[in-house]
Parts: sequence; C-alpha cells; structure tokens
Amino acid sequence: MTEQTGSTGQESTSYEEAREELVDVVRRLEAGGTTLEESLALWERGEQLARVCQRWLDGARERLDKVLEADAD
Repeated sequence: MTEQTGSTGQESTSYEEAREELVDVVRRLEAGGTTLEESLALWERGEQLARVCQRWLDGARERLDKVLEADAD
C-alpha cells in the first residue's frame, strides 16, 4: 500500500504524508494567531487529512483480517 486516493479523486497521499500534514495543521491551530478564515481552512484541511488516514487504517485492518482469517482456515 503506497497510495490512497483522496475524496476528490485528484489527490494521492500516503498515510505518512497525510499524518505529518495533519500534525502540522493541528500544531498551527493550537498555536493560534490565525484569522477566522485561515482557521476554518485549516480545520477543513485537517478533516480531509483525517479521512485519508482513516481510509488507510481501515484498509490495513481489512488486509490483516483477511490474513488472520486465511490462517485460521
């Protein structure tokens, strides 16, 4: 697993890239000093990145479940 298509279908981001950017978004939001509009844009980006990460984690869980299921048979 090296790429995951974003919700727009235009973005391919690895789990690690999405996670790193999400950490940066959270850091920037926690630091404050941004306008309301900038904060909203950061929040929206963070939500997108969180969904990308969750899709990767869900996919990994499915793969593990299949392997464990095959081993049990």
